[in-house]
Amino acid sequence: MSRPDADQLLLDAEADVRPSPQGVAARRALLAHPVLLLVGIVLASLNMRAALASVSPLVGEISESFGLSSTATSLVTSVPVLFLGVGALAAPWLGRRFGTERVLFAALLLLGVGILVRVLPATPALFGGGVLIGVAISLLNVLMPGLIKRDFPDRAASMTSVYTGSMITGATIVAATSVPLEKAFGGSWEASLAFWSLLAAVAAVAWLPQVLIARGHTGHEHRAAPATADGAAPRSVWKSRLAWQVTLFMGLQSLWSYVLIAWMPTIFTDHGMSRSTAGVVFAFNNLIQVAGAFAVPLLAGRMRSQRPLVVLVTSLVAAGYVGLMVAPVSGAWLWSGILGIGQGGAVGLALTLIVLRSGDAVTAARLSGMAQTIGYLLAAVGPLAAGAVYQVTGSWTVPIALMLCVCATALAVGLFAARDRKV
Repeated sequence: MSRPDADQLLLDAEADVRPSPQGVAARRALLAHPVLLLVGIVLASLNMRAALASVSPLVGEISESFGLSSTATSLVTSVPVLFLGVGALAAPWLGRRFGTERVLFAALLLLGVGILVRVLPATPALFGGGVLIGVAISLLNVLMPGLIKRDFPDRAASMTSVYTGSMITGATIVAATSVPLEKAFGGSWEASLAFWSLLAAVAAVAWLPQVLIARGHTGHEHRAAPATADGAAPRSVWKSRLAWQVTLFMGLQSLWSYVLIAWMPTIFTDHGMSRSTAGVVFAFNNLIQVAGAFAVPLLAGRMRSQRPLVVLVTSLVAAGYVGLMVAPVSGAWLWSGILGIGQGGAVGLALTLIVLRSGDAVTAARLSGMAQTIGYLLAAVGPLAAGAVYQVTGSWTVPIALMLCVCATALAVGLFAARDRKV
């Protein structure tokens, strides 16, 4: 099998939509201002994990403020992840109906509002803000790769680096500064979380010129009849065993990552580490994910079967979890690094498998939607289950052991998904 072109590693959620003449003209106007578009992409990408990463270092203070149990506390991080899957269902339709630029602009505004709602002094607002945040990020997740593929087809690899690098950078900065910001604001976790609404507001302002230039006519008005490369109607991905294997691998690797996003700093602090240090170690985990996220997809595209990579990333994650179980503080930096490489490699591999297992762009787009929807819904179970088990047992040993079972399941499913087959 030949290696796919770099731009094939980006999935267009609107692959079966035919551009209108107005849309073609609008895109030319947008691309006449590439600096504006690039700035908008970078700022939007910085927001795509920031609102999630900002909570973990402060989850103890949030729990104390509202008198939450460990199970209820886990919902603070689980609810946004749940609505990443729910929002992914609506994102392609919204993009076609209103235009990608408008929807991205609205998503950034919604994200800023959700961050502010989350810090209001009421438990329903805490979770309601999480719902808004999850929906907003899901729109960014689904539509941003398609926009990059659409507008930068000849520079897809470099723009992918900008997009993914900015996303991880945003999470790293936020994770490292959440506790220092809390201290700077006089011990107010609310002010620390609310601060990041400014980042969403700045990104929305940066997208406003794109909205005005496009005027809502970005080429999504006319839907083409979907067909595969040979002209036949595409097979339903929901009826494909291989599609489910790819989807489950996506979901399981998301599950183990969101458990870490929710609970890694708490695991460290429960074993005696200071909150500031735990936040920095957590930030390092986010930063090191860049290495795996860049390297593994490049290797995957050069291999007929990606089974060795499945073994590699699941083994790294499992080794990191074992480290958190046996020596969480003394080996914190090592485990954080091992987990980061495995996490980044796993998400990069999961996204690449969607492309490699698809025979055409329409199938790839549909498989992407299936994998993101089911994957995020499955991932939302992780933080909630880990928190509930911790509450019952009073220890992180059993939750981590369950994560090792998730790693074993992901390995088994991934070995099937990594075969040289097509959906």
